[in-house]
Amino acid sequence: MTVSSDDFKNALQLWASGVTVVTTQSEKFGVQGMTVTAFSSVSVNPPQVLVCINDAADTGDGIAESQCFAVNILTTEQQEISNQFAGGSSQAQRFADTDWSTSVTGAPLLNNSLMSLDCKVVEKVRAGTHWIIIGEVQATECRSGEPLLYYRGAYRKIAD
Repeated sequence: MTVSSDDFKNALQLWASGVTVVTTQSEKFGVQGMTVTAFSSVSVNPPQVLVCINDAADTGDGIAESQCFAVNILTTEQQEISNQFAGGSSQAQRFADTDWSTSVTGAPLLNNSLMSLDCKVVEKVRAGTHWIIIGEVQATECRSGEPLLYYRGAYRKIAD
């Protein structure tokens, strides 16, 4: 017997994670992005990461078409960006007041994020309600700042 979804969610709230915005750009869907906390490194050689995207999220359609995505790690100054990309607004509105540029693969990089990884999709695996998308990192952009964290349903900062 598995645990209930409520018990599972309550348990996972005890896991602190960084906050990312995963972005892509495709001919059919244009620029797209969404806030994602399910992100992890996979391999150093070759350099690979994974993101988990809900099957219902439209950004997943753009990634499927473009076969590329960028992971943008947010700073403590970007809580509003996280909220903006978390849903409720159109993709155009998400990018309207956001400073971004195009990466090597064509995915949008958020210029004020702590770090951006530009990735080419190498594998996509279905797991429950989500897709696990593995990308090989094509380029990196590292900037200064402190990472935005999410813990127990709220944004957090690293304590000094």
